[in-house]
This record gives sequence, C-alpha cells and structure tokens, in this order.
Amino acid sequence: MLTGPMYYQGIYHLFYQYNPKGAVWGNIVWAHSVSTDMINWKSLDLAIYPSKLFDQYGCWSGSSTILPGNKPVILYTGIIDKNNTQVQNYAVPANYSDPYLQEWIKPNNNPLVFPGIGINKTEFRDPTTAWWDKDGHWRILVGSKRKSRGMVYLFRSRDFLKWIKAQHPLHSKAKTGMWECPDFYPVSMDSAFGLETSAIGGNIKHVLKVSLDETRFEYYTIGTYFREKDRYVPDNTSIDGWNGLRYDYGNFYASKTFFDASKNRRILLGWSNESDTPTEDVKKGWAGIQTIPRKVWLDTSRKQLVQWPIEELEALRREEVHLSDHKLNLGDYVEIKGITAIQADVEVIFSFPSLDKAEPFDPSWVHMDAQTLCSHKGSTVQGGVGPFGLLTLASKHLEQYTPIFFRVFKATNKHVVLMCSDATRKCFYNFMWT
Repeated sequence: MLTGPMYYQGIYHLFYQYNPKGAVWGNIVWAHSVSTDMINWKSLDLAIYPSKLFDQYGCWSGSSTILPGNKPVILYTGIIDKNNTQVQNYAVPANYSDPYLQEWIKPNNNPLVFPGIGINKTEFRDPTTAWWDKDGHWRILVGSKRKSRGMVYLFRSRDFLKWIKAQHPLHSKAKTGMWECPDFYPVSMDSAFGLETSAIGGNIKHVLKVSLDETRFEYYTIGTYFREKDRYVPDNTSIDGWNGLRYDYGNFYASKTFFDASKNRRILLGWSNESDTPTEDVKKGWAGIQTIPRKVWLDTSRKQLVQWPIEELEALRREEVHLSDHKLNLGDYVEIKGITAIQADVEVIFSFPSLDKAEPFDPSWVHMDAQTLCSHKGSTVQGGVGPFGLLTLASKHLEQYTPIFFRVFKATNKHVVLMCSDATRKCFYNFMWT
C-alpha cells in the first residue's frame, strides 16, 4: 500500500506498507525508496517501524505533509494493543538538511489523535495529507465507518499537535462499508496543472477518493468543498457509492496522490495487489507492486478525471516498432513483431470510415459501473462497431492472452466509447485486434 509519497529538495519519496519478514500480510512497517525521476528507485532503510507504546502492534498507512519552512511531517496510524485499537501518530525527519530523509523520529507526545466517543476504535485509520485554511487551522481526514456507513472524520488544529474532531464527518455514505486510505485534494477547472492541497479560491473542484475494505476496490467523486461548514458535497454527475468512478478497474488499491511542485502537477500512485494466493506469494518471495506514476487532472467536462503516465516514462523507450496503414476486417489480427509481450509502451490509432453501425447506447447504462457493462459486452460479443483492440501478454499460438478492447455506441447527439480488459480470456475468439 502507498503511504506518503512526496517531493522534497529535488527528491521523490515513496513510502509503502511492507513486511520485512515475508511476502504475506503482517509485521507492517513503512519502507522507503527515493528517486529523481519516479522511474529509477533506490531503497533506503526502513522509515517507520514499531518501537513505541503508541505503535507497538503496527505502523499502518498514512500521509505526508510539507509544513511552512519546507518541513515534511508524516502522519500514520499506530496499533496500540492486541485489540487492534488505532490512533494517529506523527513522525519528523531527524535532519531536514538531508534530502533523502533517511532517519525519522517519533516524538514522545504521540499519539496526536485518539478515537473518541462514538468512533469505532478498530476502524479508525489512514490520515490524509493535511491542508491549511485561511482561518488558521490545519485539517486532516481519517477513514472510518459506523455500522455499514463509510465516512471520513475531519480534525482541525492550529499547531499540528492538538487536534479537535469536527462535529460532523466531512462526508459519509450509507452501505459502503469501511473507508480506507482516503484522499482529498483540489483540481483546477481551467487547467491540467495540479494544485497544492491547501489551494483556496479560483475555479476549483475537489476530489474525494476512498478505498473500500469490503470490495477491495476504490471509487472517487468530484464535488464542492464548503469551507465554512467543512462539508463536501459530490456533484450530481458523480455516483456516490460502489458504482462510482474509479481510477482503475484492474487490481488497484490504497492509492495516494501528491502535488509535485517541481512541475506543477498532481501525481497518482497505486498498489496492484495481484490475485495470487498467499502460498504462491511465499513461493515467489514477494506480493504486490507499485503502479506506474500517473498525472491526473480534471476533464473539460468536469465530470471525471483524466490520467496519463508521467512524461518521464518515455526515457525507458528503446527501439521503436512502427506499423501503419493496416486494414482489418472482421476476424483479422496482425502480430506486432520486434517487442516483448511483457513490457511495451503502445500508441495506437483505430479509424473507421463510418460509425453508422454503432449500437444504440441504453440510457440505463449510465448508472451501471463500466466493469459490469464490460462483462455484458465482452470481447466475444459482436457489436456494430467493435470489439476491436489489442491482445496483450499473448502466447505464441494464442492459447492465452489478455484482450484490451473497445466498443463504440451511439447515444443522443454523441458517441460513447467503452474500453475494457478481460484477464479471464484463455483462448482465441474471432474479433478484430492488432
């Protein structure tokens, strides 16, 4: 799981949940890696690990914040007893002049935040990056639930040490279960540039992302943060619940964003927890990977986010394989030679003389999550325009592969494109691909 990515003195820092004793859950600490480009990473010594009464049973997820004076601080969840009681702690660098932040101190005035009356002490974790408002208070969110209602509690502080819970959660939603790893940040309505988490005023919206403990996927909404009331209200174009928008429909969880001040962009990183069994994880010696960093910004429609792999990824490109002007008929496929099936950066354009045969888009699908629609309109279900796309990770004789495919539908006054992937396909079916 991602815990507190940040940019400090020219160095990108990646903190993540790690078990130094094995490839299964347990013995959780904060591992630490650094990079100058988010592509090539160097592992450092562990940043935070159980050593005090306030975290003796675990150092769980959290976030980082850059305080005035360019001083980073980490907020994290500590487990204090065998009953899994969760509190919020902080840690500071031992040496601010060290750009690699190789040593962290956990002051003895921890914990900063306790689960108060009415809060489930075993479901109270993952503090967010803090933001400052013009009333002189810092604010953070902590994920929780009440019965089956997921929520994020809001806490305020003037000095970052004494925190007081707000009278009401920033936001909650019935029947969503525990909200883990919340992320709350502003996005510009006018630009693809990122905004610092404490950005105030101007044409901005806010994004609230939560990781769902019950389903093991995430969803986000776009809405308005009413600062005077400390309330967040999703727009009526954002589905607030399990069918809401996702960053990623694959194995993608416990994600975190941060503001990259060096290039004025917001960066998204996530954890891909795969689908191997614990036995298989132990056999291979590792479990889970961090995904490629992505830049995120608000779409011009203001209804969803746009994301794209960071530009630094292009530095990994080597020999270019170029293919053009191939006409594909139904059932055709073209093998791309000269690349490996494991790692390729692909740019592809499909064009059609006409979209007149596109299937009608059923208005009821608007409230269906894309993954469900993909399962109904799979890679073997022939449509008017599609499916077409790519067969990735394909074996030589196509005994197995992962299709990434598209379908085009005709809605009122526009066309809608559905993009799907299907990791269950194990044999070749008759559809266009390249």
